[in-house]
Amino acid sequence: MLRAGATALGLSLILAACGGGGGGGGGFPFLPVNPPANGGDGGNPPVEPPPPAQIAKACAELAGMTLAAAQISLPTQGATVTSATPVAAGEAGNSYGDYCRVRGTIQPVDPNSQLINFALNLPEKWNQKTIHFGGGGFDGVLIDGTEQIRFGPRDKPAPLALGYATYGDDSGHQASSITDGRFAANDEQLANYGGQSLKKTRDVAQALVLARYGSKPKKAYFLGTSTGGRDALSYIQRWPLDYDGVIANEPALNYTGTRLSNVAVGRALYNNNGAGWLTKKKTLLVQDTVKQRCDKLDGAVDNIVSNVESCRQLNAQILSDLLCPGGTDTGDTCLSKAQIDTVKAIESPLEFSRYALANGVKRAGGYNLLEGTLVAGPYTTRDLGTDNQPDNPAGTNDANMYVTGDQWVKFFVTRITDFDTLTFDPLNPGAYTARVTEVSNLTDATNPDLSPFFGHGGKLIMLHGLADEVISNNSTIDYYKQMIATMGQTMVDQNVRFYTVPGMGHGTGVFIPNWDSLAALEGWVEGGLAPATAVAVDAVPATYGRTRPLCQYPSWPKYGGSGSLDAAINYSCVTEAGNPLACQNLPAAVTTYKGGNSFGEELSVRIDPATMAYTVTIDASVQRKDPAPSSGKLVSQGLCSYTSDEAGAVFTFAPGGVLQGGVKAPVGASFAPLLAFQNTFDNVLDPTEFKPVSDIFNTVGVQQGASGAKVYAGAVRLRDAGSFQYCRSAAGDAGSFMIYNASCTNTEKGYITYDATHKAFNVFTTTSTATSGGDRTGSMVIGLVNGAAVPLHLVRASTDNFGMRFYALQPNDGEALPLGTADGSYAMSSVSGLNSAATATGTDFNLAGTAATLAYNKPLRGVVESSAGTPDHFIFNSGVIGYVSGAGTSAGLQFGVRN
Repeated sequence: MLRAGATALGLSLILAACGGGGGGGGGFPFLPVNPPANGGDGGNPPVEPPPPAQIAKACAELAGMTLAAAQISLPTQGATVTSATPVAAGEAGNSYGDYCRVRGTIQPVDPNSQLINFALNLPEKWNQKTIHFGGGGFDGVLIDGTEQIRFGPRDKPAPLALGYATYGDDSGHQASSITDGRFAANDEQLANYGGQSLKKTRDVAQALVLARYGSKPKKAYFLGTSTGGRDALSYIQRWPLDYDGVIANEPALNYTGTRLSNVAVGRALYNNNGAGWLTKKKTLLVQDTVKQRCDKLDGAVDNIVSNVESCRQLNAQILSDLLCPGGTDTGDTCLSKAQIDTVKAIESPLEFSRYALANGVKRAGGYNLLEGTLVAGPYTTRDLGTDNQPDNPAGTNDANMYVTGDQWVKFFVTRITDFDTLTFDPLNPGAYTARVTEVSNLTDATNPDLSPFFGHGGKLIMLHGLADEVISNNSTIDYYKQMIATMGQTMVDQNVRFYTVPGMGHGTGVFIPNWDSLAALEGWVEGGLAPATAVAVDAVPATYGRTRPLCQYPSWPKYGGSGSLDAAINYSCVTEAGNPLACQNLPAAVTTYKGGNSFGEELSVRIDPATMAYTVTIDASVQRKDPAPSSGKLVSQGLCSYTSDEAGAVFTFAPGGVLQGGVKAPVGASFAPLLAFQNTFDNVLDPTEFKPVSDIFNTVGVQQGASGAKVYAGAVRLRDAGSFQYCRSAAGDAGSFMIYNASCTNTEKGYITYDATHKAFNVFTTTSTATSGGDRTGSMVIGLVNGAAVPLHLVRASTDNFGMRFYALQPNDGEALPLGTADGSYAMSSVSGLNSAATATGTDFNLAGTAATLAYNKPLRGVVESSAGTPDHFIFNSGVIGYVSGAGTSAGLQFGVRN
């Protein structure tokens, strides 16, 4: 064992070989934000690399070692290893394997500044790589380097357990809260927080790695989130040659802009005696209104606003709907004019016209409150507070955004402890303008020229949630665009991956992605394999395990229209935004749809997409004699749904050429729901051919007459010859589903023939499976939706026996309807003349706001049972559902199309 003095001397020699030039001197120099492009150390002389072979030291030998100031690139009074402790793999609480736990301090130049505490972990089985972890908030808490990958797979070991040497620091001050900004009243502590502690810690850690193992790492990475994401970007902007790859999650890169935005929000909330402050109920009203309008814009009602930019186009309409009559506060069901202005202050970017921040930045992104960001409710604790007037300093009862803004004004800018931050104008700081710019130069990470970092092979992965309530994702988007403007699209594409995540807040929200970003970075840096579209697993407890594609900006995950809402395979990354009120399912030209309604009436619907004029023509009816066509105009209400002139009926255009709507009923004041199809099976071959549509189906419907409406459920076989046979259980209501059996006793038989004039099939009822004779009792329209048959039987036996039946395939014996087949959001119409909405997600079902649980293939294959009432069932065919509930005269039937 070497004597302590000799050990320290030996380490100094090693450090001298890998460190930097001098430091110290009178006063405390701030480091320039933009260092030389060659990656030099801000004016410090370059140092020759260490010799290729070094003598490795045991863990315990590192304890007590010191580094002189000359061995650290930036000004300090040197560093000391305060402890170096071997930790055995079997030690209680240790899941990292055998490693050396090193702790130490870096001494400040200013005697009034606090120390930098650093942590370093050196695994016995080193993989010859290092990871530097960034901090969080206002820092002040030691990052010890034992953490797992942020937003990484739940079961993936921490990098230390994988063989990485890991390290971090506390940014040069110590605090009990990461929202305590008092440290910034000291220049050296502020400069350390701005990024200098990172370089100092890196130099010390890398020197100790060399001392411990006798060799330098082959690869070095930096991982950071929030302030740590800013740390990561700040580092490669200032010292581009030190790291090979960087992950910056939800980075607070426009740091000064963020704090100025915090202040602007506080002023909107609290000035004018708190007239603009929003209660929790009002905040939830805003969020719920946005969700109702925008959740569906990606094709999936899943509690996630994914199509953010289309949603943004609805801002004015949403705000108009939220405004109280006359603009005065009338309660929690609306917002006053002042409260609307607060929503705008949260939503809108700050545009700086009187001055610029570091790197010429003149904008701070707003928060997507009107596009899915949450500042109230169970998915975040970062709310707008409980009082309409803040404490001074702001505290736990105040808006989360304002707390950090208040600390920033008091200690970063004015350095007046009791300064009234509500008097500070972010757009015109007056006498503090120069100071704001000075602080911005120290703390912001907005230099868009990363070409020196990329020039030596560096790679960058950025990730930001589109519902971040703490750090604006829009500022990160602005930075990404500025990188492209500065370095060109090609260089950015070759070296940057920027992922945006709908529904993700600041480590909060309705969707929190888990994915292996470190493996992606390693594969890129070490194997040349650029990350593509990854799959993210939701970490939110209530929805844990659902997946979405991790889309690169500006794309977002769009539901394909079929399959489970919880499976990434059913989504694709798209870049479309478009008008959220436009409908991609509209026909391109004037089109006639063929179908029928719940009164058994056969009908045609003519749609003119240019004018949205419509005409419903009744082609056959037992209720109406010589019915006149019904005409009107459709008015968009978003998501391919349109109001009409048909007694409140809503028309919805669904994928595959399906139209759902309504027509004024032949009796009463409501509408009769209708289904119609752009494409139908016509069977004009000679001889006729039914094989393309013949099969065994489950069926639901409504049978109407003088005794009222009764639900209809059962099984039906449509044969190759065009004959049909219904089978129902003895119950004779919604519980009548059964496996088709040709020998069933509760039966109904007949055949169909095509009528070219009506472009539908005539239905004849017989006592056998014959295909001639019998009585004409209605018609059948067989829709073709993406090639699949969707039969609609329109019953018109008499004026006291009429109705509508909808078919969906009954799976073969040994098969079943897969869970999630019917997932989606639906526009619904009922026989009682009401419109509503439904969503199905796996086993979850919600109809008109009432939640239920689904059981697939119950009571038999192909039928889905809902827990909401007994019995309640639906069948599904090509994006259309038929839902029956109740029994006897209390029966109900609803049809729905996926939208």
